[in-house]
Amino acid sequence: MNQPLYAIPGALPAAAPAVSTPPAATAARTVNEVLAQTQVLAVVEELERDLVGLAPVKQRIRDIAALLVIDRLRGNLGLPTQGGPSLHMCFTGNPGTGKTTVAMRMAQILHRLGYSRKGHLVAVTRDDLVGQYIGHTAPKTKEVLKKAMGGVLFIDEAYYLYRPENERDYGQEAIEILLQVMENQRDDLVVILAGYKDRMDTFFKSNPGMSSRIAHHIDFPDYAQAELLQIGERMLGGMNYRFGVGTREVFERYLARRLEQPHFANARSVRNALDRARLRQASRLFADGDRVLTPDDLTTLAPQDLLASRVFGASDAA
Repeated sequence: MNQPLYAIPGALPAAAPAVSTPPAATAARTVNEVLAQTQVLAVVEELERDLVGLAPVKQRIRDIAALLVIDRLRGNLGLPTQGGPSLHMCFTGNPGTGKTTVAMRMAQILHRLGYSRKGHLVAVTRDDLVGQYIGHTAPKTKEVLKKAMGGVLFIDEAYYLYRPENERDYGQEAIEILLQVMENQRDDLVVILAGYKDRMDTFFKSNPGMSSRIAHHIDFPDYAQAELLQIGERMLGGMNYRFGVGTREVFERYLARRLEQPHFANARSVRNALDRARLRQASRLFADGDRVLTPDDLTTLAPQDLLASRVFGASDAA
């Protein structure tokens, strides 16, 4: 077997093709036995419970989990395999749609089913992989890969690795290293590329070697207004805040207007809006220095805390 072109310090060698072996006496023989041994269903249920919406994404994750469970049962029965299923993925969608969160859950699923040694997630961007001068990119990329080995490497906005308009750009060197590791050490590292769908499509057309190594393409839809409202209420609950009388209705109006404006980032924009509302609430309470504040005062957002947003006009705040 040919050795990888780029050796990663501390990484496991490329796995040899799997051979048929007799099942162990205690090896699981049913789906429920695998689920009981690995507790992987708890991760899937947690994903279902904690993430609002994203029905097609959740279904695809369940499908991948089912594939891995069945693959494990095949191994227990001694059925020959070809080194296990390919698990490199691409997550596409707009910002704030839960791509990083799902990647973290995927890392846990892979670990519990024995497809990764550590189950950790290393999230990076172009700046973590590509250097600014000759000889800088390879060490940076190899160091990131060393940290990610045994788990999942999540590369956000992966298309920025490829900049053909700049002949002095070193992103192609990072891509070449990634391609070698994704092929030769895929039993010890899962790579998830993420970004806008149209840009990722262009990236794959320009890098067919990368496209051929991606087994699972998952598209993350934007949240509907009702889902964003639910997300906002969950965020507030997690921060020990709540909407006061009439505030929920104001937040609904805020979302309707904000969705029509540019640069909306789904759950990320919801969090930013609530953080600004908390700032306004704090300023409102701070201005009344002699007032004895109750727990209710300190945890409740009032309509004016949202109406002061630039999303609303002067007539709304009146």
